[in-house]
Amino acid sequence: MNSDFSKPQRQSAAGIIIMGVYTTFKIGKAFIFLIVIAFVKLPSAYFLYLVLGIGGIIFFSFLFAYLWYLKFTFFLDKEKQEFVINKGILNRDQLIIQLDKIQQVNINQSILQKIIGVYGIKIDTAGAHGEEVSIQAIDEISAYNLKEHLLSNRNLFVESIQTDQEQTINEEVPFLKISAFTLLKVGLTSNYGRSLALLAAFFYTVIYEGRQLLDAFKIDKDEIQNTVSSMVTLVTVAILVVILLIVLLVVNLARTFYKYYDLEISQHQHSLLISSGLIAKKATLISPNKVQVSSYSQNYFQKKINMFNLSLKQAHFGHHKKGDEIQGNTLEIPGCNSAERDELLKMILVKLPKNGQTFIPDWRFLNLPIFFKLILPVAIFFIVAINIPEVKPFISAAILYLVLGIFLIYISYRRHRIIVNQDFIIKKSGIWDISNEIIIPSKIQAITTFQYPWHKSVDVGHVSLHTAAGQIHFKYGNYTEIKRLVNYWLYQLESENKDWM
Repeated sequence: MNSDFSKPQRQSAAGIIIMGVYTTFKIGKAFIFLIVIAFVKLPSAYFLYLVLGIGGIIFFSFLFAYLWYLKFTFFLDKEKQEFVINKGILNRDQLIIQLDKIQQVNINQSILQKIIGVYGIKIDTAGAHGEEVSIQAIDEISAYNLKEHLLSNRNLFVESIQTDQEQTINEEVPFLKISAFTLLKVGLTSNYGRSLALLAAFFYTVIYEGRQLLDAFKIDKDEIQNTVSSMVTLVTVAILVVILLIVLLVVNLARTFYKYYDLEISQHQHSLLISSGLIAKKATLISPNKVQVSSYSQNYFQKKINMFNLSLKQAHFGHHKKGDEIQGNTLEIPGCNSAERDELLKMILVKLPKNGQTFIPDWRFLNLPIFFKLILPVAIFFIVAINIPEVKPFISAAILYLVLGIFLIYISYRRHRIIVNQDFIIKKSGIWDISNEIIIPSKIQAITTFQYPWHKSVDVGHVSLHTAAGQIHFKYGNYTEIKRLVNYWLYQLESENKDWM
């Protein structure tokens, strides 16, 4: 591939195979249930037509991939500092991205791309539509050469291409590398909620598809339900709970190793290069000045072994083509010790945040959560239990829910803090995982303050700091102090004249 990106060029021809396989996989995934039913229930006389139909899907998928390959071109406009992409088969589109709007470049390599020997590039921008640009097939040297220029604001004249780029890649020595043993500790001590949600989605899919298959093959559901009911005892429930916990840990470990295996961070000129992945390797180049919110978290077990999970949040405004709001570009770096955390924060924030004045919420922080999340649902439950005898045995569980809920809300109240100094704003929160979100005042794009009418007499209010990576809330603080802080932050924004990206 030609690495002089000032001239329009196509991606590697291997992109035809990759796009064709991806398109076939998407179609097959959408119709997998119908295909299985057809294979099982269609008479043998129609089997040839089914095979021909599948062959037709594969043929048109690769024909679409070939036409897409012919029409997809890209180049760098060095005079206007723009990256230009032309795409589309029938409807031709030209996408123009200003280089200073690019906030990160991801270099990926899936299993198929690894077999073929090419890389994929995804470009995340902070544009009005937040759309992601993807190049499916490009060789390694060109990929790293392109990502270097996409994240640089200098002139894009390329002189020595392959030799210089190979030296640049080899000179990138990682200053942080997460070992397999550290990932093991991460998998055992964090991300339980995500793994539980993944398991729930998996079981829901299995149950839903199982019901569809039972209907398709006309299997008696009552017989299966009676068989399952006869097997359910207190012992089997306990065994199932233990198995579920083991599966949860295994899934958590598998997710952690799959996503973060061989995680390395190196400094590449004025950017950070973060690479990781067990099967599908992903390398991300990020400019520190484009990070909007830096945060780190730690739970009780991680505190005992001096381990933190670091997150770097970038701009996420915009919408997908389907209309859904983009949830953000967050880079997660798990398993850092305190020294590594400080080193990364220095690179992102220039200097480490220092302690400042701490603001705490009023005790009224507890009122609404306790009433709406605990007292109201428990009261409704008791009314139902009085009228329905079958529900009465669960009253003790409702009382336990009430006591545990009050305890957790109180912990949340005790951890809800905001620390302010001249250079940083630090928001502390959490119940199990204690989070510290750090922003620089220049990253603030808007500030919202509000106060409930019944809190005016007690001088209690709320403040929200709006950034391109989301909002930071401080609730139930002293409203006079909040207004004083807002004036101070607005003064900083007006006087410092710093860019948010």
